[in-house]
Amino acid sequence: MKYNIPRGTFDILPKDSYKWQFVMDSFRKVASRFGYEEITTPIFEVAELFERSSGESSDVVQKEMYRFSDRKERTFALRPEGTAPVVRSYVENHLDVLSSRTKLFYIGPMFRYDRPQAGRYRQFYQYGIEFIGSDNPYYDAEVIAIEMLWLKELGLKNLRLELNSVGCATCAADYEAALREFFRPNLDKLCPDCAKRFDIKPRRLLDCKVPSCKPFRSGAPAQLDYLDAHCKEHFAKVCDTLTAMDIAYTINPSIVRGLDYYTNTAFEVIYDGLGAQNSLAGGGRYNGLIEQIGGKSIPAIGFAGGFERLLIALEQEGIQLGTRPVPDAYLICLGDKARAGIMPYLNALRQKDVYVDYDPDKSSLKALFKAADTSGARFALIVGDSELEAKQVNLKNLQTGEQVSLPLDGGEAVVQVLKS
Repeated sequence: MKYNIPRGTFDILPKDSYKWQFVMDSFRKVASRFGYEEITTPIFEVAELFERSSGESSDVVQKEMYRFSDRKERTFALRPEGTAPVVRSYVENHLDVLSSRTKLFYIGPMFRYDRPQAGRYRQFYQYGIEFIGSDNPYYDAEVIAIEMLWLKELGLKNLRLELNSVGCATCAADYEAALREFFRPNLDKLCPDCAKRFDIKPRRLLDCKVPSCKPFRSGAPAQLDYLDAHCKEHFAKVCDTLTAMDIAYTINPSIVRGLDYYTNTAFEVIYDGLGAQNSLAGGGRYNGLIEQIGGKSIPAIGFAGGFERLLIALEQEGIQLGTRPVPDAYLICLGDKARAGIMPYLNALRQKDVYVDYDPDKSSLKALFKAADTSGARFALIVGDSELEAKQVNLKNLQTGEQVSLPLDGGEAVVQVLKS
């Protein structure tokens, strides 16, 4: 029987894996420059964690979560996003005891049952930043700066930072009351999901993806007009700090984010070459989330983005992401004694961080040199029975044809040439 990959998933093949490693490693390096440390959480958690944090009326909880029960009838979910698991770990492991400020980043697979399309999958790989411990607007700007610096260092140019404030719980209540008044006359014309959102979370009406609902939100009230004095001041300081960091931004009052835990700053990083799915990353403050899932009242801010869309954007701009690994040398062994006796030498080279390719199934000189050329190696190490007896190895430059004889010592002589 032939098996196929599940719909909405994909294999990362060897021809592409080095690109993924390159962008992941580059993200780790940039995050580390700002003092952020990596955290890894399980790919599944109790389902209630996401129901409480994301909001029971959210599309993530209502339509997209992969739930399952174990043998003890406990309900779990494959993680649909990374913030709630990180916060759960922060609370459970008492990370606040170690420092008043906690800087974390993560990389890993997430899962949502969604309609697959370019850059959007049911298993997708996400990176994220979480700062926990201060309401200072500087940290809003800092986490944004991490994303913008990283993307620019990768080489992306068609980027746009969009910024909004969704307010605190107090001013958000006034805003949602204004939204209900705005949408009420057309409530019967909205999709069934929006009819539910009207009572539970009216700001989600602004984020509905159903085409027939979009015309009815034109001219809707903006959250920025309903911010209280503290929220206005916080947002103004975020904007001022971004300006001081020379990070350009555009105010977009329609950014609401899809999860319930967001407060105050909300932002998205847009890449204009991706069509409808043009958001590379997004995030914001979630000052109430830690207390909501059993911790103290500690402010926090973070963001997340997907590697899939990022790689599409990088490919569109023709940006090279490292190079596919090729051997430093290809070992050509001729003769039974040579093949048996060369093993310690081959192992010694690899222990010295030399990538040596070797195929014991090939025995003809022509086939071996063809394999060496195909491998992309610059050098061939040639050893026959006579060379082994003389404790010599021939090192041939496959690009110039130049060949030298070197001692078959512990590999030092060859390493010196290969690394020069």
